Amino acid sequence: MAYGASIIDAEGLRLTADEKAMFRDVDPFGFILFARNIDTPDQIRALCAEMRDAVGRDAVITIDQEGGRVQRLRSPTWREWLPPLDFVALAGRNAPRAMYLMYRIIADELHSLGIDSNCAPMVDVAGAATHEFLRNRCYSSDPVRVAELGRAASQGMLAGGVLPVVKHIPGHGRATLDSHFDLPRVSASLNDLKEIDFAPFKVLSDLPMGMTAHLVYDAIDDVPATLSPKVMQCIRDDIGFDNLIMTDDVSMKALSGTAAENAAASIKAGCDVVLYCNATLADRRAVAEAAGTMTSAAQIRADRALAMRKTPDAVDIPALERELEALLGGAGHG
Repeated sequence: MAYGASIIDAEGLRLTADEKAMFRDVDPFGFILFARNIDTPDQIRALCAEMRDAVGRDAVITIDQEGGRVQRLRSPTWREWLPPLDFVALAGRNAPRAMYLMYRIIADELHSLGIDSNCAPMVDVAGAATHEFLRNRCYSSDPVRVAELGRAASQGMLAGGVLPVVKHIPGHGRATLDSHFDLPRVSASLNDLKEIDFAPFKVLSDLPMGMTAHLVYDAIDDVPATLSPKVMQCIRDDIGFDNLIMTDDVSMKALSGTAAENAAASIKAGCDVVLYCNATLADRRAVAEAAGTMTSAAQIRADRALAMRKTPDAVDIPALERELEALLGGAGHG
């Protein structure tokens, strides 16, 4: 039986009876956690167990744990990390190893809580005009360097039993507006997009999951990438990403229309799974129902992604921390 083509969230620290019933009915492919879902390690483990119990399977549970301001697990219980751009600058020539170590340690934290996916690496290429909401979340302005660091981060997560979600495919770095509130438009030529923005995603096209970008690429289409069959075809054919593609949150203001309309349109465009966050129970149900069940192609991609989950390799985390501290001169995290 196909999974529901949605990834949705919960309101609080534990599931309500109504949430359990709704999750059972719509059978989402997976779940995402936010700061409001985070209290103690035992509470998070219990919430993850409730989510999986509601759908009767080992559903994927993801989170945003990039470092810097975009991390849901915070001190004093969990490590605080520098923004990725600052982290990479501090690490210098040691950045690939440092990125591996950072995300291997993050994976250890996540996996111990029952979280088996992370919405990273973010391989958008930084530019001179990149909006501040995104800029220090980037790794570099050099697409080759970005791909190298994205690979290192992904290997760290995979080694720790956590599925990476590469984002924001096919590239958000040229956005001069915050897509949470506005619709960015990119006027670069297709050749420039291919040489710079798309390049890291092409290198990382073997990763299990990707997340779309809510922006218009004038050279390809006049509708946002998430809703564009032309952009989705570009992602599949030109970039060569044939693994699971989830939307960015379809409630973001970059997309007009209702979230349910956006969900249906993104599936029609070629996305595999709809991400929907921060809504009422009724709206979450409506979006999950609008997304429907996975297509046969999406189901194959989903099963392929899930097959990449592995038991974490046996490592000495304190030893990795000491190595990272040495690489960063003691300034990598708190």
